[in-house]
Amino acid sequence: MRSPKDFFRPLAVGAPAPLTQVPARPSRVIHFFDPGNEKMAAKVPGMVGTVDVLLGNLEDAVKADRKVAAREGLVSIAKATDFGDSTQLWTRVNSLDSPWVLDDLTTLVTEIGDKLDVVMVPKVQGPEDIHYVDRLLAQLEARAGLTRPILVHAILETARGVANVEEIAGASPRMQGISLGPADLAADRRMKTTRVGGGHPGYLVRQDPPAGVEDAVHASRATYQQDLWHYTIARMVDSCAMHGIFPYYGPFGDIADVVACEDQFRNAFLLGCVGTWSLHPVQVEIAKRVFSPSAEDVAHARRVVEAMGDGTGAVMLDGKMEDDASLKQCLVMLELAERLAALDPALAQAYAAEPAHPAGGGA
Repeated sequence: MRSPKDFFRPLAVGAPAPLTQVPARPSRVIHFFDPGNEKMAAKVPGMVGTVDVLLGNLEDAVKADRKVAAREGLVSIAKATDFGDSTQLWTRVNSLDSPWVLDDLTTLVTEIGDKLDVVMVPKVQGPEDIHYVDRLLAQLEARAGLTRPILVHAILETARGVANVEEIAGASPRMQGISLGPADLAADRRMKTTRVGGGHPGYLVRQDPPAGVEDAVHASRATYQQDLWHYTIARMVDSCAMHGIFPYYGPFGDIADVVACEDQFRNAFLLGCVGTWSLHPVQVEIAKRVFSPSAEDVAHARRVVEAMGDGTGAVMLDGKMEDDASLKQCLVMLELAERLAALDPALAQAYAAEPAHPAGGGA
């Protein structure tokens, strides 16, 4: 058992001190690219500043005979690209039981550790997986002479991982966040769906039979599609909030259905996720729009803060009661808006505008 006083001490001599608080950098969209694909790699410099996170993927979608090329490609891209302050560089390494992950970590940390912000670890089963990566990263950081720690992001892709999500979230000061991995999780749970994220028309509730109708059970009744991932996302969000790290929705596989993609992203945003993955450029703008508070919500939050004064008591605003709990909700919204506005001039302008108050509004 590790003593709490040792939790924030380096795990290797010469490694940088762990962070006591995860940096709250905008990460609305994590855009995946295959660094071994020359066509995709050529687009990376042009995407800097347009997405919050560029992630070089070394795991799924990279064939076994291309693993080394993908790793070497990521090293070359990182060395040749200036990511600035507005775009982070992440990577998803191969799973911890694979023959490639040790070389992934050894190569990337020692070659481009000064450029790498976060290592995403797939198929995390429990805190022991994070402990292994934690120690190894510390040793490699010391070898490379890095002055800041590389953070770790876990993917929930197994039933055991979901069962241990609270322990995973608090396993290391390196923990940056957790993403939902619906495809592998569905397979591990033996769920009967072949979709990558999103809903399913067979997972539904049906309206009660109409009264006074012959053969009412077989009468036409409305059905309502449900969210297969609601439980898992909510549990992940709670675990992340408890440990001061960030939750993310994962991939939405139906690239063509941009409407359902936006719906799913918004559900995750409302539940507390700070961002999502992008598998195709068409999803980038959807994610940036959904995971940014609307100008109307920001303006309302400012009005509540102004009306609440010292933050105690309650006020009536537009016919609704606002109290200290409302104030806390509004401060969450304003904190996010401030971070995004600092990097996005269009959002800064939208948030600075003064929309008209509803008729009859006011404190």
